[in-house]
Amino acid sequence: MGCFFSKKSKRKSSETGDERTPQTTTVDTTTAGHAVPLGNNSEEAPKQYSWDQREKVDPKDYMLTGLRDVTVGRLPGKLNGQQFVIQECENCDIYVLDHSAAVTIDDCVNCRVVLGPTRGSVFFRDCKDVKCVVACQQFRTRDCKKMEVFLCCATQPIIESSTGMKFGCFQYFYPELAFHFKDAGLSIFNNNWSNVHDFTPVSGENNWSLLPEASAVLDSVPGPDPESEFKSVRISGNPERSIVPLTKGGRRKDSEESCLFVFFAGEYATANARKLIDEATAKGFVLIQTKEVSMKPEDVERVFQSSAQDLVEWNTKGPVIALELNGDGVVEACKSIASDVFSGTKVFVSDHKTSSSRDVDSFFNFADMQMGL
Repeated sequence: MGCFFSKKSKRKSSETGDERTPQTTTVDTTTAGHAVPLGNNSEEAPKQYSWDQREKVDPKDYMLTGLRDVTVGRLPGKLNGQQFVIQECENCDIYVLDHSAAVTIDDCVNCRVVLGPTRGSVFFRDCKDVKCVVACQQFRTRDCKKMEVFLCCATQPIIESSTGMKFGCFQYFYPELAFHFKDAGLSIFNNNWSNVHDFTPVSGENNWSLLPEASAVLDSVPGPDPESEFKSVRISGNPERSIVPLTKGGRRKDSEESCLFVFFAGEYATANARKLIDEATAKGFVLIQTKEVSMKPEDVERVFQSSAQDLVEWNTKGPVIALELNGDGVVEACKSIASDVFSGTKVFVSDHKTSSSRDVDSFFNFADMQMGL
C-alpha cells in the first residue's frame, strides 16, 4: 500500500502548457442512427474485479493535519489496518485506538500521542516535546527533540539525528487492545524497547536514555478528556493490567541470579506465561525480558543441550514463550512454581543457579539471531 498524502511528498503541478489536438474516433452507425459497438457485439455486463468492489477510502479519514489545542484521534474499529498520518499538530492529545498498517508523524510539537498496534513502521520526523505510547514492528525517529516513548517494538528501535530521547516499557490497556495486537501480527512477548540503536551518535554525548523505572505512563500521557469522544473507552496505565508485560529491559539487574523459564506451545501458553509473571512478581522477583520465537529440532538441541531429548517433540506444535526472571533464590522459586502451578504443562526451567545464566544467554542469543537483532 502506498503512503497517504503527507507534506513530505508535495508534488509540483503537472501543467506544462503543451496544447495538443484531441484525437477522435469515428464510429459506424446503423440506419436507425444507433452506434455500433466496436469489437464484441454482445450485451454482457462489464467484468467486475475485486478492486472495483472495495469500499472507497477517503484519505482525509486517515489523517490529522494542522490541529491545535484539541483532543482527537480514532476510536476502535475506525482504521481496521489502514495507514495513518499525523502532521503539523500542536498541543494536542491524540488517541489512535485501533490497529494500523503504518503511521507517520511529522512536525508535531508538544503533543501526547497513543498509537494502537502497528503492523509495520511508526516514523516520527521533525517532532519536538512529544510524549507517546507506541506498539509496532519498527520504530524510527529522525530530526526529533525531547521525546518520551513508552514502547513495544518487535525489532530494534532506531533514532537518527535525534536528541533528548527517553524510552520506557509499554504500559497500556484498553478492552480491544489484545485483539489489535493479534490483528497487527505482533507478539506481546517480543519487546525490544530498551535496545535502541542511534544511527547518528555524537562523540561524548548521549542522545537517548531510559526513563526512570518508576515512571508511570499516565503521568506523561494522561487519559482522554472526560468530555471527549474517547470518554467511553476504558483506558488504564496500570502495569498489572498492561497487555504487554512490564520488563526491566537493559537496566542493571538487581541480582546475579537469573532463571530461564520456557513454555512450549499449547492452547494456554500465553495465559500460562502471564500466570507465571504474576506468581513470580508476587514473590518479589523481577521480569527482565521475554521472547516468543519458533524453534527447529536442531535449535532445541543446541539451546537446551542435555534436556533437548524430552523437548523436541513439543517443539513442532508452535512457537515457544521464554521469560528471564531475576532475584536471589529465583531458580528454586521457579522450579517450585513449575511443580505446583504448571505440573501438567510442558516447560523448561533452569535447574541450578550455577548454570542458569548460561541457559539465559543461550536462549536469548538464539532468539535475537532468529529475529535479526
